[in-house]
Amino acid sequence: MKRSPAVAGYFYPGQAEQLKETLRDLVDETAPKEDVIGLLVPHAGYQYSGPVAGATISRIKFRDTFVIMGPSHTGAGKPFSVWTEGTWQTPLGDVAIDAALARKIVEVSRHLEEDVQAHQREHAVEVQLPFLQYFKPDVRIVPIILTPAPAAIYQEIGRDIARAIKELDRDVVILASGDMTHYESQAAAKEKDYKAIEAMLALDADELTRRYEAYDISMCAHGPVVCLIAAARELGATGAELVKYQTSGDATGDYDAVVGYAGVIFKKAALHPLAALAKETVESYVREGRTPSPPASPAPEMQEQAGVFVSIHKRGALRGCIGTFEPQQVNVAAEIIANAVASATRDPRFPPVAPEELEDLDYSVDVLTSPEPVADESQLDPKKYGVIVEAGWRRGLLLPDLEGVDSVEYQIDICRQKAGIHPDEPVNLYRFEVKRYK
Repeated sequence: MKRSPAVAGYFYPGQAEQLKETLRDLVDETAPKEDVIGLLVPHAGYQYSGPVAGATISRIKFRDTFVIMGPSHTGAGKPFSVWTEGTWQTPLGDVAIDAALARKIVEVSRHLEEDVQAHQREHAVEVQLPFLQYFKPDVRIVPIILTPAPAAIYQEIGRDIARAIKELDRDVVILASGDMTHYESQAAAKEKDYKAIEAMLALDADELTRRYEAYDISMCAHGPVVCLIAAARELGATGAELVKYQTSGDATGDYDAVVGYAGVIFKKAALHPLAALAKETVESYVREGRTPSPPASPAPEMQEQAGVFVSIHKRGALRGCIGTFEPQQVNVAAEIIANAVASATRDPRFPPVAPEELEDLDYSVDVLTSPEPVADESQLDPKKYGVIVEAGWRRGLLLPDLEGVDSVEYQIDICRQKAGIHPDEPVNLYRFEVKRYK
């Protein structure tokens, strides 16, 4: 099912070229990019809230899918509505629904339901799409509309969304679409809004609700943000940052009755030292052609010897993965440095990483236990164990717990293909475990 735009030509330009020109003026393509779990973005007409929306979306590393939650302005449809399949149209083209994630969210939640009626004339999700398309034309979405409800329900919905993301092991950004105080003076709106923003920056959904009620803050963003905070905490958020705040008065010059707009990003936990070393190595090598020295005071996990794989992803897609079955360096730190360079520059599946790609990359480091021989396939488990398949001097390795690799037979088949071992050749099997650091 395709949804036609409801507010093109009203909230934002209805013609593609004019819309692109408007977006170019609102975004900052040179802004530093943050690895975020979610963000709050306003959803008024671009002439009013566009500068806040553009500044905020410019600050994030993009992922394949955005879960977008907005408040209901029409009252249509089911109270907690998820559009689960099809496409949404904007002047910049079609945006596909991530049907697998949308259905999983509905499956795990006792509140959210499949529904399209709540979305048909609603603008809260739609106005975010051109910004996302500007940076990532093939972005996918899960649109969710929320009616007024007790904060406990919003928090439960947020935890359900996080659970669905975890169960599918997906790399997703959650976007809360909403505005702040409505139709009060500039001074009153700013005072109230900053009370709410303080609670957001503390990742405190309960305090946000307390202030929302105590100060009578007329923010339509309340429900989506409470959901976002609950989800973000489940997914490991450790902090938030106010990117930009302004009001409609800053655009119109009328400060008597304004609407407030806040852009906030909710950040992931800091990189583990092992993943941070991989990142530092790749960035130093790609930018300057040098490799960093191992840390003077290495973390305990860096001091032993072990096989190490360094994986690089770009916007959720694999960009490089090279590693060692068994240790080749004096310690794990040196192993990471060597394999990070190899992953960025010598993975035969990809061209070398270019400097302009660095801000879009994510890193993980897998430290392997010593491989142990197994008698047969019954001793393997693709979720728990990596596997090595050996025939003479040829060896193929596959890490454990990879998306789409759900059987031992498939795990072994991939290893055979990687090593050039024919399906009927006898092999020796080894298993190992990994500790993954991100």
